[in-house]
Amino acid sequence: MQNIDKSILRIALPSIVANITVPLLGLVDMAVSGHLGNAVYIGAVAVGSMIFNVIYWVFGFLRMGTSGMTSQALGRRDMGDVATTLARSIAVAIGVAAFILLLQRPLGTATLALVGATEEINAEAWHYFRICVWGAPAMLCLYSLTGWYIGMQNTRLPMFISIMQNVVNIAASCTFVYAFGMKVEGIALGTLTAQYAGLLVSLVLWSATYGKRILRHVEWRRIVEGTAMRRFFGVNRDIFLRTLCLVAVNFYFLSAGASQGAVVLAVNTLLMQLFTLYSYVMDGFAFAGEALCGKHYGARNHKEFGRTVRRLFAWGAALTAAYTLVYAVGGTGFLALLTDEPNVVAAAADYAPWAVLIPVCGLAAFIWDGVFIGTTNTRGMFAATAVAMLVFFAVYLSLRGVWHNHALWLAFLAYLAARGAVQSAIYFHTLKFQIPYQKAC
Repeated sequence: MQNIDKSILRIALPSIVANITVPLLGLVDMAVSGHLGNAVYIGAVAVGSMIFNVIYWVFGFLRMGTSGMTSQALGRRDMGDVATTLARSIAVAIGVAAFILLLQRPLGTATLALVGATEEINAEAWHYFRICVWGAPAMLCLYSLTGWYIGMQNTRLPMFISIMQNVVNIAASCTFVYAFGMKVEGIALGTLTAQYAGLLVSLVLWSATYGKRILRHVEWRRIVEGTAMRRFFGVNRDIFLRTLCLVAVNFYFLSAGASQGAVVLAVNTLLMQLFTLYSYVMDGFAFAGEALCGKHYGARNHKEFGRTVRRLFAWGAALTAAYTLVYAVGGTGFLALLTDEPNVVAAAADYAPWAVLIPVCGLAAFIWDGVFIGTTNTRGMFAATAVAMLVFFAVYLSLRGVWHNHALWLAFLAYLAARGAVQSAIYFHTLKFQIPYQKAC
């Protein structure tokens, strides 16, 4: 195995483990709420979790922007910029969290109204919201720290923190609910406890691993320096806008399926689990792209940058072939494990061939995302996603009257393929030639 492959796997594998543990936080809350004796509690936790998933997803630029800028600074061996990027990102995270806390009442009221659940569910969901909203500082600071760790080529610490959060969440939620007799409030407090435990452990590990070695390089005056802040917000503005495009496609996909009835909605939800399983692994290799490509880009090492891109696509192609084969052979069997509703399983068989194509259509988009974040070419990411979003709506709206849900799946696959195609064009026509042929010092 080549050294570049070892470097990719050293970053990708812990990231994959961490990615798999992320949904467990929501699953723990759902499992506990499912044993409270009333379906209202399940709905309330589901609504509350969905609201925070969207909020934190929108502010995911704190992780991605920090990762790219840190890896480039590391490649330049500019430890002042490495340290100051983290301080600046955390300062912005605290500012955003303060904004969320100040506007928590109108924010909670508006989001619950948009969801449109029953009054009884909304009442319980509000209890969940008003407690978990205080976790915003912890979650957003964790985004900054996670992005910085990835930029520093270290994904083991984020993996450990994710696992630890799940353990704390299980213990705290069960304690509040079963030992203290709490309902939704207990589940929310368990989640809040896990979030701050994650932040505390992350800071302790940072101190032990990097500590004074990094802290002494922080250039405090540069944290809010004009040029650096403009670049920081320029990079993150494009990621923010890209995220809005992603949210628009995912929400419309959900609502378009729901408008076709409960069975179609259930089928689409189950089939999207195949996309989620694929994304867990491919995101790990995207993280490797962020760290390694960013480092080589910052070092202006064209040779290693190109080798890394080629090996990332080689790993991605191998995994895509494996996933496609598994989905083609056992996809419907996997769906049967998730539900025993015969009408849903039967309907899923009609749409399963679309899901088999997910890995092939999504390969380039996932790998290029990592490369583009590492090189902070976030304008290109936004442009590609915006074009892909337009392709999604154009395909679906033009074919829905004839193909119905098949049109929705064709549109989603076209959206994935378009993201990768546009990013490929941007890379080969512009980004590839921005790195001088110069070896790192």
